[in-house]
Amino acid sequence: MRTSPAAVGIVVTDMAASLAFYRTLGLEVPDDPAPHVEIPFGGLRLLLDTEEVVASFDPSFTPPTGAGRVGLAVECTSPAEVDAEYDRLVGAGYRGHLAPFDAVWGQRYAVVLDPDGVGVDLFATRP
Repeated sequence: MRTSPAAVGIVVTDMAASLAFYRTLGLEVPDDPAPHVEIPFGGLRLLLDTEEVVASFDPSFTPPTGAGRVGLAVECTSPAEVDAEYDRLVGAGYRGHLAPFDAVWGQRYAVVLDPDGVGVDLFATRP
């Protein structure tokens, strides 16, 4: 049997707030919040489920706490776009975690947090 990556799932506290963040990030987000939402994410799907949805099929579920459980990465077209995208998202009220910097591995790199504290890396290869 062969498997193929298809989706990344995130459990969210407030679906409307999460959809607003991912819409601001530039993803194709549906207009109507629902307890389960699927968003195109490159060749994958980003699956957002409310805590209530997950608890409905997993009686042992407890909402996660802390950061670092899931990390998403968005490739920008240039180092300058990393800076601009970070400034745009922070200016829209989202939390910056790492301001843009020139990483030793050759990328311009920054991290913003979605409403549930999931890190979204912004990166571009430096010339």
